[in-house]
Amino acid sequence: MAKAEKKHTLHPTQLAESEGKNPLLVALGERVRALRARQGTTRKALALMTGVSERHLANLEYGEGNASILVLQQVASALECSLAELIGDVTTVSPEWLMIRSLLENKDEATLRRARLAIGEALGTLGEQAAASSRIALIGLRGAGKSTLGQMLADDLDFQFVELSREIEQFAGCSIAEIQALYGANAYRRYERRALEEAIQIYPEAVICTPGGLVSDTSTFNLLLSHCTTIWLQADPEDHMQRVMKQGDFRPMAASKEAMEDLKHILAARAAFYSKAQYKLDTSSQSLEQTFALLRELVRHSLHLPV
Repeated sequence: MAKAEKKHTLHPTQLAESEGKNPLLVALGERVRALRARQGTTRKALALMTGVSERHLANLEYGEGNASILVLQQVASALECSLAELIGDVTTVSPEWLMIRSLLENKDEATLRRARLAIGEALGTLGEQAAASSRIALIGLRGAGKSTLGQMLADDLDFQFVELSREIEQFAGCSIAEIQALYGANAYRRYERRALEEAIQIYPEAVICTPGGLVSDTSTFNLLLSHCTTIWLQADPEDHMQRVMKQGDFRPMAASKEAMEDLKHILAARAAFYSKAQYKLDTSSQSLEQTFALLRELVRHSLHLPV
């Protein structure tokens, strides 16, 4: 027992080596799992999308993937470049990109955020982020209370209420489930971006309820951050699940026998992105009425309106 406990105190690289696994493949597997969780996609769904067997994906995620990546690493080492540069990552396609990467390498999150804002200002894409925007965007996982609280807030402020999911369906002429089934995730992200762009263009004052996975597309998320006052509505995983099921949506339970664990993984993977919001509000700590009162006060204070 003591031996097992000692094993879990090892650094992931040391743990991989102790289990006879290659650290590079273990790290690759961790990134695949994190990206899959961020998208809210099960391994079975990913297998169907890619044509790769679930077993092969499982091996990849647990550090037992295709060893050909090791060959690429050897080539990159011989050429004295990063593996990213070898495989053609967009941030390695020119000397300027490489120099920017070098400047940002190993910097902490606070420094990277300052750099991102400075770049946005230099490029003129910062929008209204430096000041309070009258477009209020609520972000967070399904079941956080975005639709309910968003409608209440819009009514209180006499702002337009925009539920981005409904706008996406209007653009596509079909449901979100049909968009993803017929055209795929990339098409859905294009409709999502288009819906957000139109909402920003049309409504100078609005409360925008965003889909939980919007943060998965960094360019669309950047657009949201640049033109809206953003609020992350947080909730406990149990509340997320109960609220969604109360609405008659049983998809979380149908997706997996371990639905709660899947939900926790998705929430953990997206939390770092949700935390980029200017404000955050816990919707699990008090009643709906109390939560709305806190949200109302927060927004009115931000917009310099009487409470």
